[in-house]
Amino acid sequence: EMKLSAVSKKLWCVHKQLLLLLAPLVFLPLLFTLPEKEGKCLYVILLMATFWCTEALPLAVTAMLPVCLFPTLGILPAKKVCPQYFIETNFLFLSGLIMASSIEEWGLHQRIALKVLSIVGVKPAWLILGMMLTSSFLSMWLSNTATTAMMLPIASAILESLFGDLETLKQKCQSLDDPESALINGTLCAVTEFLKTNETNVHTAEEIKSEAQYQMKVWKGFLICIPYAASIGGTATLTGTAPNLILIGQLKSYFPDCDLINFGSWFAFAFPLMLLFLFLGWLWISFLYGGLNSRLCFKKHDCRAQAEAKAKALIIEDYKKLGPINFAEGAISFFFVLFAVLLFTRDPKFVTGWSVFFKKGYVSDAVTGVIIVSILFFFPSQKPSLRWWFDPQAANTPYVPLLSWKKAQDSVPWNIIMLLGGGFAMAKACEESGLASWIGGHLQPLAEVPPAAAVMLITAFLACFTEFASNTATIIIFLPVIAELAMRVSVNPLYFMIPATVGCSYAFMLPVSTPPNSIAFASGHLMVKDMVKTGFVMNILGILSVSLAMNTWGVAMFNLHSYPEWAHPVNKTAIALVPFSSVSPLNVTF
Repeated sequence: EMKLSAVSKKLWCVHKQLLLLLAPLVFLPLLFTLPEKEGKCLYVILLMATFWCTEALPLAVTAMLPVCLFPTLGILPAKKVCPQYFIETNFLFLSGLIMASSIEEWGLHQRIALKVLSIVGVKPAWLILGMMLTSSFLSMWLSNTATTAMMLPIASAILESLFGDLETLKQKCQSLDDPESALINGTLCAVTEFLKTNETNVHTAEEIKSEAQYQMKVWKGFLICIPYAASIGGTATLTGTAPNLILIGQLKSYFPDCDLINFGSWFAFAFPLMLLFLFLGWLWISFLYGGLNSRLCFKKHDCRAQAEAKAKALIIEDYKKLGPINFAEGAISFFFVLFAVLLFTRDPKFVTGWSVFFKKGYVSDAVTGVIIVSILFFFPSQKPSLRWWFDPQAANTPYVPLLSWKKAQDSVPWNIIMLLGGGFAMAKACEESGLASWIGGHLQPLAEVPPAAAVMLITAFLACFTEFASNTATIIIFLPVIAELAMRVSVNPLYFMIPATVGCSYAFMLPVSTPPNSIAFASGHLMVKDMVKTGFVMNILGILSVSLAMNTWGVAMFNLHSYPEWAHPVNKTAIALVPFSSVSPLNVTF
């Protein structure tokens, strides 16, 4: 038995290397049992999916495998694979990241967070709502990970001013067995000292314990709501999270004539969905972690009121420390608003956008993003002054723009850009090799499932799968199959593809599901069972919210009740990419 455990430990030490050696051998039969090109393509995709899910190789390195394997296996020539790594969608992503790094550089995100928290008040349920609203708004523009990393310290500072030191609180939770020490260690209220009591009966100790347990629950609710809100907020804008960009990139590749989704139209659909899910999530988290009860609106103890006053004072004090808005913050705010407004109004579909002033089809969201962020690299961070030119005494300080390239370069997660590229290369190979069409043919039995039920099944399946794999890898693997499935059953492809994309961001159950979950878990105050319990219901709420959105305003916005013209293989490229149903490239006449 000892030998067995020693061997298993050794195997675990090299499990990633073993995976790298064994996975290619395990999938080898695919090359001989399936049609040649489809088999080779499926082989590479399963290999990449395995490496992504197990992280046997770094995610970005796995994303580069198409460059080695597609040309050598004769699936796609290198000149078709390589351009996929920096297509137009990646430029939109890059411009969003650069805008986010300038917001972080000048601390504007902190100002927004503290302002919102000072408005909502410090009752636990309202504070959780304030945290969730702020986190979701910031993660629409910053990365979900950066938002969580920034909000958690703010949350911890507020909690400490409300409930005191966490370690003392933990001691109080376990103090019922020893009432004497409970009274020495702590007081009835978490923060205030003035209510110290001399009673040494068990009743008081029980009160101390129940109050401390309540406070521990609120503490957990605070920590868990931030990564959840960041994940939900990321779905509201195209640049908010990588899966949304994968959807756009693959739509352009599969259905070149589909122009229904851009920054403005996606926001009009996804923002109300985000608000709905955020509200439901807030009710659930507040209910579970003790915020939604009589304490929501009523002051139970004077000492609790005093603790809340102290927390409110802390938030206001932190906000005052930031000082008045300086020139750089004002300039960043202006460009941030301009960035958002120009992206929304380029071609919002329901009204004429400003893109009509340019040649049709030339100006895209990527162009808009790059124009705005380019300005940040030369716009001054200090207020320009005419007097400086004529004053020989004035200090000749060097000119500092709002953003330096070094800062932008350091803050851009290049691995995610590689991951996007790998996804687009994979999708391209799925189309060109005919693999998507081959898989679609085997999904024919699913034609019997009503489309509305299929939407729920797809969202539920991807929300579960993404708990174990990265969101981006999940959507890369399944989107081509889902697009093909929609065409096979003659349903508008967007009706399946949009819920799949949103569902990929709903990874709430495990610490490893997303980086924000990992950051919150790393604080050491959450247990896996807390996340599973909260996240399971969050997933269900998310699936129901997406189904509601798709079948109400989604249908109206994207014309989902009819099979669209752009999804028919009307031109040569579309036919080569995705043969529709029984139509094959051979029996179509031009």
